[in-house]
Amino acid sequence: MEKKLNMKNIFKIHILYYIVAIITILTGRFKDFIIINTIILFHELGHISMALYFKWKIKKIVLLPFGGLTIFDEYINRPIKEELLIAIMGPIYQIILYIFLFCIHIMTSKIKEYNLLILVFNLLPIIPLDGSKILNLILNKVFCFKYSHMISIVISLISIILLILYRFNLVIYMALMFLLIKTLKEFKEHKYTFNKFLFERYLYKFNFKKTKKINGINLNKMMRDKKHLFYKNHYITEYEILKKKFDKKSSMW
Repeated sequence: MEKKLNMKNIFKIHILYYIVAIITILTGRFKDFIIINTIILFHELGHISMALYFKWKIKKIVLLPFGGLTIFDEYINRPIKEELLIAIMGPIYQIILYIFLFCIHIMTSKIKEYNLLILVFNLLPIIPLDGSKILNLILNKVFCFKYSHMISIVISLISIILLILYRFNLVIYMALMFLLIKTLKEFKEHKYTFNKFLFERYLYKFNFKKTKKINGINLNKMMRDKKHLFYKNHYITEYEILKKKFDKKSSMW
């Protein structure tokens, strides 16, 4: 009984979903709305199935009229490989759905159009879409965590501005406004996100195989999937530096 209650609390429907549903009913497009949401649910099932495989904790699944949003209650420092597979599994499930419907001969022009539209939309480099997550993870393989996060935010803002310049229908503009709010929130929480990344490294022992050596005490250069050695007259471990930062009893370096 407790499990059923918890699962029920995980699923949330955004208020925009109801607004768009009413608009589609009034305009005679409710059938299209059902098709789109069926594809969206299948897309989210891809993320959820892979997350469960890696035993990620799912905090919330939000249903939107133009997509879904699966929010995890996990460490930032989980392996990049895991997060990348979770991110790409949504689009992969959509492709599987397309192939399945094509093989059983029930593929219509509308299903094909909507499936492609949702696939392309989700791969845009805009927060919190899959495209932005994939881009950020690729950046994290090359650059430090802090800079990768900020680059993703800047690219997201530029992409939204460019899309706003085109003429779209009301639903697309509502989606863009939602994405803009999410991106601005991510920018506002940039410092908090970076500190959370550092604090996790201080609290927990992550098993990273690769080591990065950094000249001087510069936490901004810390990367995901790597442990760090800082050099200032002698080598200092990552934990020692973070202990000085977060231990209130210790003075700052």
